[in-house]
Amino acid sequence: MRGLPPLPARQGRDLLFMKEHWNTRKGTLLGISAIIATIILWQAVADLIVQNRFYLPSFTDVAGSFLDLVSRGTLLIDFEISLLHFAIGLGAALVTAVPLGVAMGWYRDFDRFINPIVEILRPVPPLAWIPFAIIWFGLTHESAGFVIFVGCFFPILINTYTGFKSVPRVFVEAGKVLGCTRDISLIRYIAFPSAIPSITAGIRIAMGVGWMCLVAAELFGAGGGKYGLGQKLWWYYNLHQTSNVVVYMLLLGLIGLVIDMVFRHYIEGRVERWRAGEVRT
Repeated sequence: MRGLPPLPARQGRDLLFMKEHWNTRKGTLLGISAIIATIILWQAVADLIVQNRFYLPSFTDVAGSFLDLVSRGTLLIDFEISLLHFAIGLGAALVTAVPLGVAMGWYRDFDRFINPIVEILRPVPPLAWIPFAIIWFGLTHESAGFVIFVGCFFPILINTYTGFKSVPRVFVEAGKVLGCTRDISLIRYIAFPSAIPSITAGIRIAMGVGWMCLVAAELFGAGGGKYGLGQKLWWYYNLHQTSNVVVYMLLLGLIGLVIDMVFRHYIEGRVERWRAGEVRT
């Protein structure tokens, strides 16, 4: 029995494109359906079962509170202040943790020297540093940034260290044969490109930890105690305005999601280009 004749190459590509497009649309529709179903269930539980806005505000209550907060103009200020705190902490962690992780992963003696200190400080929760953050920096933006820095520092450090320790020896030997005889050249052209996936994974983890530390730092007054998403969340809780609390909770989740999506879209594209040899140094 004969098989069907093969499809032309162009027709096959068109069918593959249509299938991928349909899968993308299907995933989007499923995600939207899940959100709509959650909203309906939330509204029903709040109105028919709980029936108490303090314990569980409904979706319509939260939507009304969101519009009210937007009209006041405070949401944008809180958003800007929280992003400032996050940028201070993450930026400081990147500047310090990546070079330290490179040095620990590349130089064995330095690793043996500094590793005991890292292992002692790493298990200390970032929130335990809040008292010293306030003592050292006062109720300033830097104090909130310091707490976020502690939360971001160790994931970036450990992943950078792991990435450099995992560089295949054959890559290093091949680099030496091709003329990379100095450590700085080997790090730049051999070890760093090989370790980039591990480093970017560490940065992504650090952003999630840092975003959670942001809320805690602002709750305890670091960062000035007047503005910030975490500060206003606690402020409205004390006023028993739980619908406003839910607004800030949802904003924190959505902003964290957007930050992660932007990072993945940009960095993963750059990493794939780098690994494919399309990025020129």
